Amino acid sequence: MYKYGVLIYWSADDEAFVAEVPELPGCMADGSTYQDALANAEAIIQEWIETAREIGRAVPEPNDRSVFV
Repeated sequence: MYKYGVLIYWSADDEAFVAEVPELPGCMADGSTYQDALANAEAIIQEWIETAREIGRAVPEPNDRSVFV
C-alpha cells in the first residue's frame, strides 16, 4: 500500500531483525525473522501515518529511490 523504503538489519543486542523506515522519523519495528520484521514495519507505517494525521503532523511523501543511488 505505502511506498516507503524499509531498512532491515540484524541486531545482536536485541537478538532480532530491526526494520527502520528512514522517511518517517522514529518509525521502526522488529521481528524474530526478516519476514516478521517486514510485516511489522508495514503495520507500523500505517499506524505512524494515522497518528501523524490525528495530531496534525505532516506526512512525508515517499522518496524516489533514485535519490539514494
